[in-house]
Amino acid sequence: MNKAHHPAPAAPRPSVIQLNIKEKAALYAAYMPIFATGGLFIPNARDYHLGDAVYVLVSLPDDPQRYPVAGKVGWVTPAKAAGNRTQGIGIVFPADDKCAALKLRIEEILGPQLGSERPTQTL
Repeated sequence: MNKAHHPAPAAPRPSVIQLNIKEKAALYAAYMPIFATGGLFIPNARDYHLGDAVYVLVSLPDDPQRYPVAGKVGWVTPAKAAGNRTQGIGIVFPADDKCAALKLRIEEILGPQLGSERPTQTL
């Protein structure tokens, strides 16, 4: 009997997420300086796993530019998480020049708030 050859299924394309952050307070809550290359928390109800590839278009407060980030999931807050945390994922920025510039831009916008004790969406 001849067995038909089936090619392996293609890896799923990374999902594209638009992240529009309109206020400094929201940016502060989303920014994840725990990742050396920078990262952002994105509220999201889809099931993601650590290491999943995600493509994010980021808009920052008072900045007309949109920043494309081909990141990976480095944090997952599941539904019904303890402490009423928002369900979502933390995206780790890749170690490239574009994302280094984005991290710098976020830190410029946040300025002195970065050392604040205010809670964020993740820690």
